Amino acid sequence: MPRRSWILWAAAVLTAAAPTLYFLVASILTGGGETVEGFVTAVSSECPGWAIYDRVYFPAYSVIGFPLLATDGAPLVVLGFAGWWLSVRKGRLRLGGIIGRSVAVVLLVRYLPEFLLPTLDAALGPACRQQWGPPGLFDSLVGWGLYDSLPPLLILLAVRAPRRGFVRRGPVARTAAAVLTVAAVVLLPTASAAAGRVSTARELGCAGYGDGTVTGLTTAERLFLCAVRGHGLPTDPSYGSGVEEWDEVTDEVVLAQGRHLCALATRHGGDIDARAVQEAPEASLAVKLASLCPAVAGARQAEEDRQQAESDAYVAGKEKVCAALPRHRPEIRPVRQRRATMWTEFWTIDGWEDGYEGSAPDLVRNLVGSDRGALAIWAADEVGHACVTVESYTRRPPVETRGWEEVVEVAYESPTGSLELVDGYGQRLTGLTTRGPGSYRVRVHLRGRELVTQVPDPPDGAVRILVEVFPGRAKKTVVYK
Repeated sequence: MPRRSWILWAAAVLTAAAPTLYFLVASILTGGGETVEGFVTAVSSECPGWAIYDRVYFPAYSVIGFPLLATDGAPLVVLGFAGWWLSVRKGRLRLGGIIGRSVAVVLLVRYLPEFLLPTLDAALGPACRQQWGPPGLFDSLVGWGLYDSLPPLLILLAVRAPRRGFVRRGPVARTAAAVLTVAAVVLLPTASAAAGRVSTARELGCAGYGDGTVTGLTTAERLFLCAVRGHGLPTDPSYGSGVEEWDEVTDEVVLAQGRHLCALATRHGGDIDARAVQEAPEASLAVKLASLCPAVAGARQAEEDRQQAESDAYVAGKEKVCAALPRHRPEIRPVRQRRATMWTEFWTIDGWEDGYEGSAPDLVRNLVGSDRGALAIWAADEVGHACVTVESYTRRPPVETRGWEEVVEVAYESPTGSLELVDGYGQRLTGLTTRGPGSYRVRVHLRGRELVTQVPDPPDGAVRILVEVFPGRAKKTVVYK
């Protein structure tokens, strides 16, 4: 077994596996994925490279996605090397050569078109050149096509029988060399952007901006173009940001892109996270596809409905636990007593009056704080819920400390007499003040803080809060417990 063959086989394996290893390491170091993006559009009868790519490449995706062809064909290269090594070891050199050449042919058929077809269209003019995308994406596609063609060429060299003298190559080898040379020359000129309209946000009437003077587009097409260029609706998951490198791509090509990706997503039930969609060269458009593609919009709505139903069931379960807890039995009768399960994502539930929303008072003993027209009460270890009871009085109720871990009373000045507690879901407990504007005292009772801060998964209803609001002119904060 010649040393040269071993070196070439090793180089083929490393060349095939290197991109995947690089992106894997980059993903681990950065905490996210890095994607090499391409660009695909619909078939144009004047662009033969596109016609072949679209009619052959995408229908054959189930074959292309075969595990042996994953990671740029590295598993197939390793399998071919094993077959060649076993054949050579048993003295069957011819069989080893057949195995190696078969592997090389499969890889060339898989990857060489990604270089040759866009090169062919680039030679036919700017219009066909732009069908493959903006310059950066076109160069990336061609570059990776060339790179992925290296492993099979190394394999062919590895299994080639050594020759003692110069041998004139056959017509196939000479033709292949000529095609590669001509293709390289064709790539040297820089093709300018294809002629076509790139409509502005005003011309498209994006988000009500402008007069929408562009004609011949459906509402869905307008919305898609707006979203791709960063002028989508607030319901867009990536609202306010466009798709990089598409700003100067013509309307016609962008729409053709979307339709092509829509067809691919539709075959997978509208799931833009399907492997076939994510590995498609134009996958960067997937996040904006819902406005153009009914299947994607339907799948997104179904997922939103599922998540909402799951959230509603979760909330209902917590509310059921709070509702089942015994009611507080006050020593004197309040004007109003109300109970609710209240939620927060920022430690506290807040109380506001009209015109004083947004104020965030400092907490006393990390439990309750007040400003004029604003109240804040600790309710969770950052994110969570509490079982809250609010009682409103016309006079000071007796102090209760038994059964509570913390009890703190603060002064509160009501400018409008409309204090209400509001949680993170928008639920409100109203009518806390009984005598309109004026001076009040707010006494907050708490139990369960230690449990939720020390136990990773505390039981439902662990935090219980009793809030008593009554008239009072005293300004001093009192810590009862």
